[in-house]
Amino acid sequence: MNKRYSLHHIHSADEFTFSPEEYSYFKYGDRSYAAKFAKELFDGFISAHENILNTNKEIVVLPSPYMAIPTASNFLCFYFKKHLDFYLFQKGKKSSILSKINRNHTYTTDYGNLSFEDRKNLIANDTYYLDKDFLRGKLCIFIDDIKITGSHEFTVNKILDEYQVEADFLFMYYAELMNFDLDPKIENYFNYYAVKNVEHVAEVMLKPAFQFNTRIVKYILGLDSGNFDYLSSKVKKEQMDHLLELAISNNYHLIKEYENNINTLTQTELYYGY
Repeated sequence: MNKRYSLHHIHSADEFTFSPEEYSYFKYGDRSYAAKFAKELFDGFISAHENILNTNKEIVVLPSPYMAIPTASNFLCFYFKKHLDFYLFQKGKKSSILSKINRNHTYTTDYGNLSFEDRKNLIANDTYYLDKDFLRGKLCIFIDDIKITGSHEFTVNKILDEYQVEADFLFMYYAELMNFDLDPKIENYFNYYAVKNVEHVAEVMLKPAFQFNTRIVKYILGLDSGNFDYLSSKVKKEQMDHLLELAISNNYHLIKEYENNINTLTQTELYYGY
């Protein structure tokens, strides 16, 4: 089995069945919207395809591939798993298992600005790892926030083929572009709808439900020195300390474009004696 489910279908460039504002905050680390979207996604899926869960196979949920810093979809996946597990509990079944596809590289390019071919070529340069023996014979649910060109699904399917994973696959999205006459850059229309500048980023980081993800870490590390200093003055020092830890964990210190801001973070750490 290899199926796909999406809750919201994008047919127009100006009319949507979900909130672009909420989606934008979600992409920049507001977990409250990850929780909201996950509940909507789970309810929509159960309403349309509950029969897929009528299986004796173990269920594995996987967010989009990442290295050390989770993507926004990871939080969507986490909350989706909570609803799924309660559903399985009510049915007297085993809870699902959270897994991931590991990736070994990263890039500074803004993915939302790329065409299908450019996206495919970009992520083709990456290397991925999954445990095919662990996935064998299970129902694997791959959860992502949005499907625009399908390049990530194409890549995951390619990985599954290369590893010869024998299992059932379900690709699940909060939203999916259905009108391919629309420019794929519409993804960045959603990404930046409410979070357009460093002031907005600072506001998101001060929200109670904020948590770093890959997008916002890359955004901050790519700021010019003036905007980086502005952000540092507006948010908690603990957040900037954590940012440095995350940057190192994802090998961002090896990327030239991020070098200056990581050095600034390092000097701050040394100043405070850590």
